[in-house]
Amino acid sequence: MKCGVAIVTSTLLIGVLASVVATAACAADAQRGRTVANANACMGCHAVDRKLVGPSFLQIAAKYKGDAQAPAKLALKVKDGGSGVWGMIPMPAHQSMSDADVRAVVDWVLAGAPAK
Repeated sequence: MKCGVAIVTSTLLIGVLASVVATAACAADAQRGRTVANANACMGCHAVDRKLVGPSFLQIAAKYKGDAQAPAKLALKVKDGGSGVWGMIPMPAHQSMSDADVRAVVDWVLAGAPAK
């Protein structure tokens, strides 16, 4: 094997392995977001694919798609609550949720609330 071919092959292999690790990490993060949402009563007002009291998580992901400020906006909305964006029914504040938990849920929702 020529040295240049070995370097290209090694670089390609490292890239593939990094992609596999990143995919596994994303899947773990997605599961964490869903777990946090379940543990904090988010599912009492929201469903993944249909409106309940509040919008579905898929509706939220669609509304904020491409908005670079969405993670910060939604994290603030989860922490402080509010109303008016989706109607007059207020979303209660979740002040006791840690910033990490809020971010996990927001990231999961913005990713389309994947099951896995």
